[in-house]
Amino acid sequence: MSWLTAEQALNLLGTKSQTLYANVSRGRIRAKPDPTDTRRSLYFADDVKRLAARHAGRRKTEAVAADAIQWGDPVLPSALSTISHGRLFYRGQDAAKLAEYATLEEVACLLWDMKRPLRLEGQGGNYEPSALAAVFSALAERASTDLPSLGRSLPALRNEAESVFGTVADALAPGLSHVPLHLRLAEAWNQPDAAELIRRSLVLLADHELNASTFTARITASAGATLSAAALSGLSTLTGPLHGGAWQSVRSLMDLAASIGAEEAVRSYLAEGRSLAAVGHPLYPDGDARARALLACFTLPPLFAEVRRAAEELVGEPVNVDFALTAMTSAYHLPRDAPLIIFALARTVGWLAHAMEQSASGHLIRPRARYVGPPVE
Repeated sequence: MSWLTAEQALNLLGTKSQTLYANVSRGRIRAKPDPTDTRRSLYFADDVKRLAARHAGRRKTEAVAADAIQWGDPVLPSALSTISHGRLFYRGQDAAKLAEYATLEEVACLLWDMKRPLRLEGQGGNYEPSALAAVFSALAERASTDLPSLGRSLPALRNEAESVFGTVADALAPGLSHVPLHLRLAEAWNQPDAAELIRRSLVLLADHELNASTFTARITASAGATLSAAALSGLSTLTGPLHGGAWQSVRSLMDLAASIGAEEAVRSYLAEGRSLAAVGHPLYPDGDARARALLACFTLPPLFAEVRRAAEELVGEPVNVDFALTAMTSAYHLPRDAPLIIFALARTVGWLAHAMEQSASGHLIRPRARYVGPPVE
């Protein structure tokens, strides 16, 4: 039998002496007096090595999980979308190629795996400046009355998803049910020339793996909540300035550029240590594929072109989809919050797809916390 000194055991375990003694008292590590010095103990090597391996595995798992939840490796399986080699795919189809011809309704059928065309029951009406507030209210009302998603078949959930999406569409893009959503938005905003770019934007923004709002929607669905509640939780997360609200940071940069010049505005941000929401994306090291697909279809207003040139040169990364949406909004004279409205309408499709997928799995999403607070007794 092989025995270790306390120092050797502690080096293997990577713990404090109190933990070593506690493991001995609990019978996890066998110990005996040191024949050369009865004031010291020796510890059975196999017991120490077994515990050390277990602790190392736990630490590795915790480190991987912590890294994964912040732009890391995938944390749960999904058949809906992925980013691979700088391209975005919906169920294996390149989103940029789909954006050349598809509508959001067709992408919904793809992501929801529906075998029939989408049927939305539009109620007509006019676009209201408070459209976002209206959709929050409508989803909140439904969330308290719709049936929970738990224990229901996929066909039943798809029908309900269609209804929830119709509720969102009525608030954000009011119009007749037979009119495609991009045309309804263009008409509501009195900018028919923008319809084609709106269509492309809606397709490109329909889903994006486990972004913050989608992960939130999946957590909600995993508890068995209603699909409307899942969409509502996704929408709430989307409004944050680090997610769908990033257009406001781009708008602020443009306002500053209009005042002091494009290069000076970018330099001012960098000099103050402020990040530029207009450039870069952690999942697209060579540039946001969605931004490329949009920017190739219209001419940037002069100031946006100047800011793009200065930002890409000084930061060293291409502009992203938040910049592209804000530039499109300016180029086609859309409402100031058009980027968020487009984002919310499109991403509702993805939230509902993920909510249904999560419901079908039957698993509750419940991560553990890595405690870093005061020592516990």
